Amino acid sequence: MDKNTVIGFILIGIVLILFTWLNKPTPAQIEARRQQDSIARVEQARIAEAQRTPAPTVGEQPPVIETDSARAEYAANQYGVFASAAEGTDETFRLENDKLEIRFAGKGGRVSYVRLKEYVTHDSLPLILFDNTDSKFDLSLITANSRIINTGAMYFVSVPSSDPNALSLRLYAGSDAWLEYNYYLKPGAYALDFSVKAHGMNGILAPGSRSIDVTWEQAIRQQEMSRKFEDQFTGLFYKFQTNGVENLNQNAADAKKVANRLKWIAYKDKFFSSILVSNEGGFEATTFDSQPLKAEGYLKYFITQTSVPFDVQGEQPTDMQFYFVPNQYKLLKAYDKDLPADEQLDLKKLVPLGYSLFRWMNQYFILPIFAFLCSHIGSTGLAIFLLTFIVKLIIFPMTYTSYMSSAKMRVLRPQIEELNAKYPGSDKAMDRQKATMELYRRAGVNPMAGCLPMLLQMPILFALYWLFPANFDLRQESFLWAKDLSGYDAIFSWSGNIPFLSSFYGNHVSLFCLLMALANVLYTKVNSEMMNTGQQQMPGMKAMMYLMPVMMLFFFNQSAAGLSYYFLISSLISMAQTFGFRFIVNEEKLLAKLEANKKKPMKKTGFMQRLEKMQREQQETLRRQQQQQRGKKK
Repeated sequence: MDKNTVIGFILIGIVLILFTWLNKPTPAQIEARRQQDSIARVEQARIAEAQRTPAPTVGEQPPVIETDSARAEYAANQYGVFASAAEGTDETFRLENDKLEIRFAGKGGRVSYVRLKEYVTHDSLPLILFDNTDSKFDLSLITANSRIINTGAMYFVSVPSSDPNALSLRLYAGSDAWLEYNYYLKPGAYALDFSVKAHGMNGILAPGSRSIDVTWEQAIRQQEMSRKFEDQFTGLFYKFQTNGVENLNQNAADAKKVANRLKWIAYKDKFFSSILVSNEGGFEATTFDSQPLKAEGYLKYFITQTSVPFDVQGEQPTDMQFYFVPNQYKLLKAYDKDLPADEQLDLKKLVPLGYSLFRWMNQYFILPIFAFLCSHIGSTGLAIFLLTFIVKLIIFPMTYTSYMSSAKMRVLRPQIEELNAKYPGSDKAMDRQKATMELYRRAGVNPMAGCLPMLLQMPILFALYWLFPANFDLRQESFLWAKDLSGYDAIFSWSGNIPFLSSFYGNHVSLFCLLMALANVLYTKVNSEMMNTGQQQMPGMKAMMYLMPVMMLFFFNQSAAGLSYYFLISSLISMAQTFGFRFIVNEEKLLAKLEANKKKPMKKTGFMQRLEKMQREQQETLRRQQQQQRGKKK
């Protein structure tokens, strides 16, 4: 590897360091996170203690009562006016449109089953977000005599309706008082309207209540092929009423208590989400908990405990919405259409597009181009190929400039080798470097020009690294041997755990990933031979160049096949460009031009003056150190 390439790596490192520094949190944000972590630790300790010494809840384990009269007396003592709703038949109710099939349980009056009709799992089964055993939705009612009634344990009855898109369920507290759940599913919608309203509850519920506690739990099912890869994109997200979107740790168990009002809460997996939105007032005093699940077919378990505004008088309903939706960027963005900025949901933030610059690049550059290509081309694989070609075409001028810079240094290679022979050894490294830079200056060669395309491509590469694995447009799209471009394209798999290999590489071989690594090895070899400028390489750098493709095998083997395919095409195009440039550039004419430049009077640029000053200072420092070492030896 020549010094020009080394400088390129150094500049890349500087860019990454600057990016990290510019995006680091402010002291206020650090302090806020520290406080939230402290609160979470306290809450986790409280939960753990409660689990060790569980307190009995009303009606959780009623005693065995044989007679009907005794059971009625027991229910009246425990539930008061809600006693009649403590027993019943757990009926199932249903709402459907062309997007969703939703079932409701009579016990609890809650959404108990959701299926997205247009999609299937990776093994072609119906795509069910959750069923009755995977979820829980419970409101806690405080009665006037301080009883706590959990709706999840009560039986609701349906109210006849002439509208097939609507469902009303009532929890009766006597003949003239009830709590009503109203659901409405519009045709063609992924959103389910949900409202809670009291009727005749004065004197039954605590009169001073201004809010109602909500408990929402859900186990997240595995829907895609790679459990490990899908789990990385599964998390609990929430949006503040006035600020941005945040989430719990997606890589480990996490808990958090949030005092600020929230607009929505989302249980998200890689490609689908269950979202609860508060239309008015927002959620407040919210506690979150996220736990990984080891059970086969499940990824994580999410728990939310919060409260929403509630009118005991029954004059104003508590309006909410459920969204059971695919994580398609265009679809989620459309929910904010024509809404003022302060009322927008920002559900599009559920799609992972990277941070800061990378998200901006995906939103306004790569996604629109890719969406346009997919809409006009029947093959997603061909769309990725054309996207790669477009990116390469955009940076082509910089790529050509980089090649010409390397070509100029390569034709000067015999003169560089003469300088290496004239100033041999490490003790003359500064003299050799100074002479080399002087040669480049007189010939009109800018060694830094070769680094520009590499730096320009880095944001694009990082943006694509975020985009492809979670891009819904790749889900279950086949190309060549890959059945699903959003998952790995295994051509060989094995069972059983192999230490280290299974954890970091996986139990399969992805062909696109393997071809990408081989293409990068070949490109590294071709590039190092064709771009050899005669400068001395740093020890071990050649081995590091070939180590990178091997590392990419571990990074990308379990990733999306579409991402590996993109990098494969990118490497092949880069090789073709290198060969093409070598064919069309006449190096004899180029050398003659450089020799002619040497005869022209050259004015030192400010950069060259500063560089030479640094070299002189380093050379003087090196000489002083050598003199001191000689003095110590004497």
